[in-house]
Amino acid sequence: MKLNQRSKYAMAGWLIPLVMMAALLWQSGALQQNAAMGYALLMSCMLLCAVLVDKRQKQTETAGERMNFEKSDIPSTRFSDVAANEEAMESLRDLVSFIREPEKYSRLGARIPRGVLLYGMPGTGKTLMARALAGEAGVPFFAVNGADFVEMYVGVGASRVRTLFRNARKAGRAVIFFDEIDAIGKKRDNRSDEREQTLNALLSEMSGFSEREGIVVLAATNRADTLDEALLRAGRFDRQIEVPLPGQAERMQILQVHARKRPLSAEVSLTEVARQTAMFSGARLECLLNEAAILAAKRDAEQIEPADIRQALDAALFGAERPNTARHEHERSVTAAHEAGHAVATAVLLPESELHRVSIIPTSRGAAGYSMALPPERLFHEQQELVGHMAVMLAGREAERRLLGSERISTVASNDIEKAVLLARRMVNEWGMLPGGSEAYLMNQVQREAAAQQWLNHAQQLAAETLEKNNHAWRTLTEKLLEQEAVDGDAVLSCFVS
Repeated sequence: MKLNQRSKYAMAGWLIPLVMMAALLWQSGALQQNAAMGYALLMSCMLLCAVLVDKRQKQTETAGERMNFEKSDIPSTRFSDVAANEEAMESLRDLVSFIREPEKYSRLGARIPRGVLLYGMPGTGKTLMARALAGEAGVPFFAVNGADFVEMYVGVGASRVRTLFRNARKAGRAVIFFDEIDAIGKKRDNRSDEREQTLNALLSEMSGFSEREGIVVLAATNRADTLDEALLRAGRFDRQIEVPLPGQAERMQILQVHARKRPLSAEVSLTEVARQTAMFSGARLECLLNEAAILAAKRDAEQIEPADIRQALDAALFGAERPNTARHEHERSVTAAHEAGHAVATAVLLPESELHRVSIIPTSRGAAGYSMALPPERLFHEQQELVGHMAVMLAGREAERRLLGSERISTVASNDIEKAVLLARRMVNEWGMLPGGSEAYLMNQVQREAAAQQWLNHAQQLAAETLEKNNHAWRTLTEKLLEQEAVDGDAVLSCFVS
């Protein structure tokens, strides 16, 4: 019986109380008259401790053998149920033919990848793709989580890996899917005997099955950079597929899939919803429509209206609105001026970003208000655009300064300042963008911080100049927010012409 460090601690936990009990009996004189009886009691205690620990280990090992690896049905999910990520889906379609007819490839010496690693942001559909692959091929789907193999006793996780592959071989052709494989596949550091033995067992099993068996191993992770190199080498997970966040057209397809079972009003435009949900994953889009359906059900409505989706979107981005929160009139005035400053700066400095909504209603996430704009989706950003974003972030603080003076600025701009500082540092440290067009890429920490501060000063000056030139629009929007508390983008733009 091989025990890891925690098992030894467990044995000590049983043994120490028993030894202390024997010592108390000895001190009381109950055992001093018969030393042989005392030694016998001590040996009995140690034997009982060993039996209890051995029984616990056997129970754990038996549980490892009993895991529901055998219960694997053929999924009903098909590729048609998976929207977007066409590049990733094309790579998986190649595997369907291999699973159905492995001899077709092996007779020509072709070897389809034994392992396919799906990596990307959470909620992008990695598990759904793996399930669709098994469903399309018509084979059993063995789905497990990496955490299922991490146990207290050394060898249990390795035993479960062998059991999993043995049951997959019994099924003939199958898809084995490891979700969150980084739980057992991290780079080895000699700190965990259990995890390393489990990883070694997985490596051995993946190298051991024949190409003719028709078994494909898929794995998913959000942190591919942490995986052990032996796991990613050719012959194991030698095909690695990135599953990125969907673009606008792909978000439209995902929304159409999730809207099949939800009655939408004719006024709901999924194209508009897809445009407004940049950086949303597939899971987040489904959650958005589900929240909108819940809001519609609360109203006893028969269909989901655009207002339900707008409210669900605002709650997803900023938190649920709390209109009944008690506030002083001074706080409302400061919030209105602050958010109006953001909105005016966005309209002037980032004209390609569409203003969606400006509100001074407090939210459940602690925000006193918010200004929501929809930026265009791009692969990269120019320096002038980044400076504009920094100026928009700092425009709220400049609006407070114009309203109250420098001595009475508040803490409401804390999050804006944090984001502006982060962006300025990234411009210098990551993208090599320096004020004045210089290109001194090798700088010490003091020089980098000085360069970032110059960017922040420039953005602050730009925000102040923008509000100075558009003072009438800023004051008009501030008054409108105090009156209505929330306005849309068209109402913001109307302030420039009134």
